[in-house]
Amino acid sequence: MRLKKVIILIVVLIIQTSYTLANTSISIGYQAKYKNFDNFDYVNREAFKGGDITISAFGTFDSLNPFLLKSLSPAQINNLMFDTLMTRSLDEPSSSYALLAKAYQLADDKLSVNYYIDENARFKNGDQVTAYDVKYSFDLLLSEEAHPQYRIYWTDVESAEVLDAYTVKFNFKRRNPELHMIIGDLPVFSKKWLSKREFPSNVKKIPITSGPYTISDYSIGKYIIYERNKNYWAQDIPTRRHMYNFDRVIIKYYKDMTVALEAFKAGEYDYIHENHSKRWARDYKGPNFENNKIIKTELIHSNNTGIQGFAFNTRNKIFKDINLRKAISYVFDFEWSNNKLFYNQYLRSDSYFTNSEMKSEIQVDTDELKLAKELDINSNRIKPKYLLPINLSASEYRRSLISAKKILDNSGYYIRNNQLYSKNKEPIIINFLLAQKGFERILAPFRNNLQRLGIKLNYRTVDLSLYQQRLDNYDFDMTVVSYPQSQSPGSELMSMFSSDSANKNGAFNFPGIQDQDVDKLIERIIYTKNRGEMITAAKLMDRLLWNQFYMVPNWYINTHRVAFYNKFNMPKEPPLYYQATNYVLQTWSSK
Repeated sequence: MRLKKVIILIVVLIIQTSYTLANTSISIGYQAKYKNFDNFDYVNREAFKGGDITISAFGTFDSLNPFLLKSLSPAQINNLMFDTLMTRSLDEPSSSYALLAKAYQLADDKLSVNYYIDENARFKNGDQVTAYDVKYSFDLLLSEEAHPQYRIYWTDVESAEVLDAYTVKFNFKRRNPELHMIIGDLPVFSKKWLSKREFPSNVKKIPITSGPYTISDYSIGKYIIYERNKNYWAQDIPTRRHMYNFDRVIIKYYKDMTVALEAFKAGEYDYIHENHSKRWARDYKGPNFENNKIIKTELIHSNNTGIQGFAFNTRNKIFKDINLRKAISYVFDFEWSNNKLFYNQYLRSDSYFTNSEMKSEIQVDTDELKLAKELDINSNRIKPKYLLPINLSASEYRRSLISAKKILDNSGYYIRNNQLYSKNKEPIIINFLLAQKGFERILAPFRNNLQRLGIKLNYRTVDLSLYQQRLDNYDFDMTVVSYPQSQSPGSELMSMFSSDSANKNGAFNFPGIQDQDVDKLIERIIYTKNRGEMITAAKLMDRLLWNQFYMVPNWYINTHRVAFYNKFNMPKEPPLYYQATNYVLQTWSSK
């Protein structure tokens, strides 16, 4: 009996010693900013707890389970309801701090990590959050029933193992410098929410979570109401202090954003994040704006804006030809669109990592050449970035069209009866898939310009659920794709650009990119410990992707355009890297 007590005591001491040696923050390639802190710098210490905020969402939702492939979950459900093991800082490129896990310890061999769950962490129903819930959440998210993005994101995690009620160990397949960090992004839910059998089918059961809010009411496709948990377990820890201040977050759904804007001006909701330049320039006017009842402003950010563009589905035969993709890219007249359609609010996207230090320059730098040699990438591919035409006049645009036609002529394309054909006698007819009618005014002049080359472009706007289904199955010729990027890209690149993801339904590799050199660079970005080397690898990958014309680059803006009723307090300064609505719900408060 005494021996048993001694063994138990030794085990307890080992666990306590391990925790003493554990860490409470993670950063990749630099020193984390915060240490022994009371709150993040970008919160408002005077924030009032209480009041409501009503916002809008586009489209619909049909499920309260945000982890499935074949369903649409309500806006903000992840942000407001699901606490993660660690939480990201919004004013650092890549740092995480304690949330559900009070600390972690990476093994000496870097092949596993222990996370120590905060004993104070509670689900909304009062149950403690335990290592068993963490393992259950992980196992379900990596199951075939969950969205494949989780299996891709954590592809290097072998398994989760419960060591005791508050310690969970994640075993890795191989060393990955960011893996212990991205497993910290794991959203945790209670084992009591859904059984493994119910998980893929029971989409109406309100999740049992530990986050600051729960669902108090909803109507499918119309609205959802999140209510603040006034006993939220984490409201006084540094990573949540002075955050999530509204008693209720109400989200109203609209199927037409023009209608939604009129509803906003009529007072049906409080805040709007606008992404439509014409509406921003012309429609945010009236007495309520003039008398300061409604504030219209732009919030500056330093986000890596990634890239938005018209993606070619290279799984389709006609788009396997880079010369056709290049010619079509020449036809899009950004300068005309920016002037006539966008009120000169945008800049042209010039990288897959636009607005960041990871953007490649036109000319190749020596670090890129060294890395290409090290990774055995064919030196013939390491070229200056192709420059897209800049059309400052009608005559310059005519020259761009002539350049596009020469590319097609030299590649064997020919015109018969005003229709362009490939050298294999296939008509070049493109079906463009849309989810927002606002893009139709952008595609109309693009279609007319393509017609001058004999290319027929048809576009169709479908409802959001059908759109998502067709995207998941890559059932389109072209579509609008946005690839937002973090300040420290990593495993998410696998779903976007890796060969392995090209034919996995539900992945984000919409162009169907299959390039072994890109795969090598993704691996280097993920597995390097050195931020400088990561930036070089990102620049080289950017160069390769850009020069393959997988997308017709669109545009970006380095501000968030928002309008809101003058009833809120906000922090004096926003963080560097943030998404507007998430930031508003996290840090604003009622007056």
